[in-house]
Amino acid sequence: MEQTFYQFLMTYRGKLQKDVNSELAEWAFRDHNFPKHSNSYDEISDYLEWNSPFPSAIVAFDSIWNEYEWKKAAH
Repeated sequence: MEQTFYQFLMTYRGKLQKDVNSELAEWAFRDHNFPKHSNSYDEISDYLEWNSPFPSAIVAFDSIWNEYEWKKAAH
């Protein structure tokens, strides 16, 4: 079964040294409306554009999404 983006994002939670990626992961974990079952870049990106928790959230999302896609392609 393919890992959802949300599941991949959760690997960034719980860091001792907080960064924008871990901030985004913590926010998505607490946001009950985050599209947790989506693997659509457009759906998640649109959601973040309308509900961005902090200014660099979109940049963090793009970076994490690229890593997510790279890891999917490697399997």
